[in-house]
Amino acid sequence: MASAGLREELECSICLSIYTDPVTLRCGHNFCQGCIHRVLDTQEGSGGYVCPECRKKFQERPSLQRNINLCNIVESFLSTKPGQKPVISCSQCFHALVPAVKSCLHCEVSLCENHLRVHKKSPEHVLCDPTTSLEDRKCSIHKDKLLEYYCNQDAACVCVSCYVIGEHVGHKMVSLPEASESRKNKLRNVLQEVMTEREEMEKRVQSLEELRKSAQEKTDGETEKVTVVFKDLNRCLEDLEKKVLSNINRQAEQVSLHYDDVLRQLEIKKEELSGRCVTLRSCVT
Repeated sequence: MASAGLREELECSICLSIYTDPVTLRCGHNFCQGCIHRVLDTQEGSGGYVCPECRKKFQERPSLQRNINLCNIVESFLSTKPGQKPVISCSQCFHALVPAVKSCLHCEVSLCENHLRVHKKSPEHVLCDPTTSLEDRKCSIHKDKLLEYYCNQDAACVCVSCYVIGEHVGHKMVSLPEASESRKNKLRNVLQEVMTEREEMEKRVQSLEELRKSAQEKTDGETEKVTVVFKDLNRCLEDLEKKVLSNINRQAEQVSLHYDDVLRQLEIKKEELSGRCVTLRSCVT
């Protein structure tokens, strides 16, 4: 989601594609250099110029400021997308998008075959492969020099002047390709170590998952056994309860029958005694 949002921020509102050599108008809006040149060309002779984004009006054709930071962001964004490489167009071809073959660090422009042919060949015009990160390729001290070496002592990229007459004289140097390859090898080794550690961690996680699963299965088994035992105990208790209650009821019935028999015998004796009393009274009178 974040990547999709960033892509929208890096799209030119004219061509609706990722910026190519982005430039900025005075109003602050960015466009592909070729796109905005074509729009401004169509506005020639109309009495003024208008920003395609905010519709701000300019009396004269607005000057275009190359947005170096945005160029770097676009290049970084495209470098993270497999199969997508930034297409760098010629800075001098205003009416069409023509791929650049070289970039001049001195002029800070990218050139196609035709414009490269007529470009100045003096020593200060250092050419390199097409790039939007022109400032990053030049020495910060010797502005017209290309960074070609890597100083191991200071861990810095330097130009030939820094190497020969600058503050890095006598330091151990290697070429940037060698330094890059060395750094890549170190990163490969680190990556291999991380991958090995990750594989070991995954094995440990898998082992713990298996132990957890085994423990859970054992717990489930014990739970089932205890449940069965208590069900049997409850059933036995219920049967014992029924048996005890039945015995109590039977004994109570027997006791009740015994008392009923005794009461009947006492009633009979009572009636006999009553009859004798009546007889004795009649004799007395």
